[in-house]
Amino acid sequence: MKVWIPHPAGRSLLGELPPGVTVELLADPARLPSSPADVRFWVPPFLAGPGTTGLLTELPDLRVVQLLSAGADAWAGRVPAGVTLCDARGVHDSSTAEWVVTAILAQLRGFGPLARAQGRGEWAFDEVAPTDELAGKRVLIVGAGSIGAALRARLAPFEVTFTLVARTPRPAQGVHGVAELPALLPEADVVVLLVPLTEQTRGLVDAAFLAAMPDGALLVNAARGPVVDTSALVAELTTGRLRAALDVTDPEPLPAGHPLWGLENVLLTPHVAGSVRGLLPRAYRLVGEQLRRFVAGEPLTNTVVDGY
Repeated sequence: MKVWIPHPAGRSLLGELPPGVTVELLADPARLPSSPADVRFWVPPFLAGPGTTGLLTELPDLRVVQLLSAGADAWAGRVPAGVTLCDARGVHDSSTAEWVVTAILAQLRGFGPLARAQGRGEWAFDEVAPTDELAGKRVLIVGAGSIGAALRARLAPFEVTFTLVARTPRPAQGVHGVAELPALLPEADVVVLLVPLTEQTRGLVDAAFLAAMPDGALLVNAARGPVVDTSALVAELTTGRLRAALDVTDPEPLPAGHPLWGLENVLLTPHVAGSVRGLLPRAYRLVGEQLRRFVAGEPLTNTVVDGY
């Protein structure tokens, strides 16, 4: 059987593979390395958009799509019957959690204004001091999966208190349900979004959500851009009442001239939370494990179920 992967380095990172498995490089879905016949296992490029899913119709023997991203919103509901879709749950836990911690600290400690002052060659002590701080903050994590757990572990030493929210409440674990957000938001100094993009989470952060956050609160989006209503966010941020740190936006990439670029209470990064040097070793370790399971006829992990 044939396996298509998007990175040359992936071949050496897969580990030992069963006999009969041929690995080919497909870096550009528009340029196939060989006949699509016998391709049973496909690893699309990292952060591949919906346009890449068109290749699914050209792979008659495909049985598994293994994503390198934690989010599967571009693929859920698009794979043919008989094809198992798997995400990369666990691969991005450390990197995304690191980005969130960095973004929170950068915003609370005024690194944005300080960096701009550095560019002007100005000693900006009087402009920013005293800054805000993370110690004592109330952090609301919306998305209590593996990344949420990794974030909580990294924020724990900063003397914060936590509230976790998931689609389904888990009272025994202290996890609240999404329906409780209106009551939880007014008590949160920092709100972190880590949910997958689904029909239920699209536009979750709307004008009412933002209005429920207290003055001076910080919204951190490390999920997907459309989880937030951009117009509502811009309107709220323009007043200066809230702050935001965004690794994802809607639209994405954010076009030149968009109002978010000019807001000094916003920290923007170009969807880089998962783009770290350790990504490929972790990702292809998972791919190799999945391949060995598939050939052995064992259940795959990280399967994306209906209603993702």
